[in-house]
Amino acid sequence: MVFSSLFFIYIFFAVFIICYFSSRNMKLKNAVLIIFSLLFYAWGEPVYVLLLILSTLINYLCGLLIGRFRDTLLSKLTIAVSLIVNIGMLIVFKYSGFLVENLNSWFSLRLTVPDISLPIGISFYTFQAMSYTIDCYWDTVKVQKNYFKFLMYVSLFPQLVAGPIVRYSDIEDELSVRKHTAADISAGITRIIIGLSKKVIIANNLFTIVESFFASDVEFVSITGTWYAVILYALYVYFDFSGYSDMAIGMGYILGFHFNENFNYPFLCKDVTEFWQRWHISLGSFFRDYLLYIPVFGKRIPTLNLFIVWFCTGLWHGASWNFVFWGLYFGIFIFIERLIGKKRMKKIPGVIKHIYNKIVIVLGFGIFYFEDGHNLLQFFKNLIGLNNNAFIDDTVKISFMNNIFLIIIAIIACFPVKNLFKTTTESSSTKIVLVNSAKIAYTVILLAACSILLVDATNNPFLYFRF
Repeated sequence: MVFSSLFFIYIFFAVFIICYFSSRNMKLKNAVLIIFSLLFYAWGEPVYVLLLILSTLINYLCGLLIGRFRDTLLSKLTIAVSLIVNIGMLIVFKYSGFLVENLNSWFSLRLTVPDISLPIGISFYTFQAMSYTIDCYWDTVKVQKNYFKFLMYVSLFPQLVAGPIVRYSDIEDELSVRKHTAADISAGITRIIIGLSKKVIIANNLFTIVESFFASDVEFVSITGTWYAVILYALYVYFDFSGYSDMAIGMGYILGFHFNENFNYPFLCKDVTEFWQRWHISLGSFFRDYLLYIPVFGKRIPTLNLFIVWFCTGLWHGASWNFVFWGLYFGIFIFIERLIGKKRMKKIPGVIKHIYNKIVIVLGFGIFYFEDGHNLLQFFKNLIGLNNNAFIDDTVKISFMNNIFLIIIAIIACFPVKNLFKTTTESSSTKIVLVNSAKIAYTVILLAACSILLVDATNNPFLYFRF
């Protein structure tokens, strides 16, 4: 089940809201939330919901043992078991085929490549469960003694299958006590509709354009066409993933949860380091807090830790070498910026920094797109005309003119236009009424537009479902 479907918006979520707010107390609300979360996950993967439950049960028990035997050998063994189980699940279900294929290639083996379907959202809920047991071991959160509250934390359907990665510490108190305010509900509805619009109106249409250039015979695409398509692909990934995050955060608001932001207008960055401080913030902070400062071979080696983080960041996104290269690619530029230093980076003219980082970012998404090594090589050759491809052709011109309004909207939406609708306590009552009326009008229009576009739409899941 995906958020960007009429069934989810007008039936599943509507029925859930009725049941949730009809419940008299928090205990019943939590029960409704757990039931609907498991139903949401089981809708597409009825078998793997058992894996989700098993994961929560193991990590819950590990948390109890860590709390009971804190600062003992058993506590250390328990956290080791938790890490082995969580990472082991990822290896088995996400990377086993990739590992066997590479072993066969490197050592001329004939091992049978396992054909295991990837459970949706396993990378997200596994990281959440793992962060909980690590925080318990570090004694930065209280051990959760109620299994059902822990199950609710891991299985929350708004962010279950594609994030953001929600730390237990972020919503620890809200698992038991939540306030449902009119302001939060209003903000949540607006956020959901904005996220849906990013996906349905912008992302889906951008991806159609990208596929028309990159789906086949990429080596014959013109130089301009290659740059044009990869720029649109970078925009597509942003609107697709940030759209999901917006919807998840918005649903959280309605339910009384306050998830941290996952995107902060990343294309406004001045350098590559800042880009990753604004992009997929929950994943970046996870690796920063749990991996960047971990001693390797007995001591922390900053450069080695940095590249371990970016190797893992790439590998987290998928069992393919292009994702590993993608992570290390960004790691190299962040390493270079560290060598230059913040003071010297600030002295570089802003225009030059923006051009530099946008080229780096866009090319990075080219690596992200092409999983096949041959096509990736052709893509890079296309960028500078090494395939003897034309500089520009009619296909690019026609596509650009036909989609110019979509592209303009996408570019504008990369900026914080919502600030135009902000009011303060000092604003006049007339301005407040006008701004609130404008908010209601544009959200209603966006919802209507998305609903119309979804009537005949085929299943088009969010990109990060595959991770």
